[in-house]
Amino acid sequence: MTRKGDPTRLIWTLEQDTDRVLLKGPYEAGWEREVTWRGGGGGWIHHQITKVYIAAFAISGYSTAIFRNRYKPFNPVLGETYECVRDDMGFRLVSEQVCHHPPISACHAESENFCFWQDQRWKNKFWGKSLEIVPTGMVNVTLPRYGDHYEWNKVVTCIHNVLSQQRYLEHYGEVTICNLNSSACTCKITFSRYWGSETTKNEVQGTVLDQGGSVIHRFGGLWHEGIYCDTLPTPKCIWKPNAQPTDYLLYYGFSTFAIELNELSPDLPPLLPPTDSRLRPDQRSVRPQRRVDLRPPHLQP
Repeated sequence: MTRKGDPTRLIWTLEQDTDRVLLKGPYEAGWEREVTWRGGGGGWIHHQITKVYIAAFAISGYSTAIFRNRYKPFNPVLGETYECVRDDMGFRLVSEQVCHHPPISACHAESENFCFWQDQRWKNKFWGKSLEIVPTGMVNVTLPRYGDHYEWNKVVTCIHNVLSQQRYLEHYGEVTICNLNSSACTCKITFSRYWGSETTKNEVQGTVLDQGGSVIHRFGGLWHEGIYCDTLPTPKCIWKPNAQPTDYLLYYGFSTFAIELNELSPDLPPLLPPTDSRLRPDQRSVRPQRRVDLRPPHLQP
C-alpha cells in the first residue's frame, strides 16, 4: 500500500479524485451534476482539477529539503545508474548520470496510471555566502488514460550561509505547468523569496487560469507543510508530507521513502549492474549501521 504523502500516491489520488469529481458531482453553480468523460464539458473540468494535483506533485518534491540543508550529497559520477522496481507501489524507475560537465542526470518512471521523466541539469552561481542552483531541465508527466502530457520547469534553489553550520535552503521563482495536448488552461505557481520575513518563509501560491486568463482555481500553503485548495467542489488539503521517521537525523535527513530507496537488501546485488548507486563503496561506508571512522589511527578514540 502507498502512504498518503508518497510522491506516487499523488498521481494515484489524481486519477481517483478526477473520476469522483467528474462522474459523481455535485458541482458548484453552473457545473453539471453528471458528466461523461470528454463530453458535456467534462474534459474542461478535468483539466482544471488535474492541474491542481499536478501542481501539488510538482511542489512535493521540495518538501524534504528543509531536513537536508546540513548535508552535502554524494556527487554522481558519469555512467552511474539507479534502478528501482516497487511492486508494492506499482511503479518502476531507472536513472543515469549521462554527462559530467555540465552535470546532467536523466530518469524515467512508469506505472499503469502515469509515466514520469525528467532531465536534471543546472547552473551554479556563487555569491560569497550563498550558492544558487539554477535548473534548466524540464519535468514531464503523462496520464495515458486521459491522453494528457504535462510539462513544467523547476525553480531556483539557494543555499544560504553555505560555509557555516547555520545553513538553510529556500526555493524561489515561478513554475508554469502546461498540458502539451490541450490549451484549455494553464497553471502558474510562485515560490516566494524569504527576504527575512517569517510571513513569506517557504510560502507558495498558485492559480489555474483559463484561456482568457481568468482564475479558475487558487491554492497555496507552505512547501514543507502542505498545500490547500479552497476552490474545489469540496475545499480540502490536497497534499501533506508524511512525518519524518524518528531517526531521520541518523539517516542524513532522509524521509522514509528515501531511506527505502537507498536500502540494499540481500537479494538485490545479483540483479543490479555494477554502476548502481547503492553499490558505491563510499556511500556504503557511511551507512548508519556501518559507520567507519576515517580519522588517522592516532586521532581515533
